[in-house]
Amino acid sequence: MVTGSKLATKNGLHVSQIDISESTRSRVITLLNQSLATTVDLYSQLKQAHWNVKGGGFYQLHTLFDEIAEEVEAFVDLMAERVTALGGTALGTARIAAQQSLLQEYPLDVFNGPDHIKALASRMALYAGHIRSAIDTCDGLGEPTTTDLYTQVSRSVDKQLWLLEAHIQS
Repeated sequence: MVTGSKLATKNGLHVSQIDISESTRSRVITLLNQSLATTVDLYSQLKQAHWNVKGGGFYQLHTLFDEIAEEVEAFVDLMAERVTALGGTALGTARIAAQQSLLQEYPLDVFNGPDHIKALASRMALYAGHIRSAIDTCDGLGEPTTTDLYTQVSRSVDKQLWLLEAHIQS
C-alpha cells in the first residue's frame, strides 16, 4: 500500500485561512462528497447508455447521451475542487462512487432508445432532487459559494432532464 506524506490537518480538515467555520466546512464537504459520488455514477450510467443504445434514432440518442455525459463530467471537477478548496479530501474514485451513490444500478438489459431514456430520466430526476436539496442545505448553512455551485448544476440538470423527457413525451 502506498501512503502519502502527512499534511497539517485540524479536525480532519486541511489547515486553511478560508473564512468559513470548521463545522460548516465539514458539513458542506460531506454533502459535496455525497454529490461527487452520485455524479461520478451518473456519468458512468450515461456512458453505459451511450455505448449500448440500439434501434431507431440511434445516432441522435448516441450523441445526446454523450453530450449530457460531458456536461455531467464537468460537475465532477466542480464538486471535487470545491471540496479541496474547503480543506477536505475529494472522494471520487469509482469504488467510492459505487458505495456512496444515491442512484440505482443501471439496467444492463436495456438497448432500445425509449427504455434508455426512461432509465436515464428517472436517474436524472433523482439527481436533480438531490441537487435542489443540497442548495437548501448550503443556503441554510450560510455558504453562498457552494449554494451557487449547486445552483449552476441544477440549471444544467433541469435542461438535460427536459432534453431526455422530450423524446418520450407526446
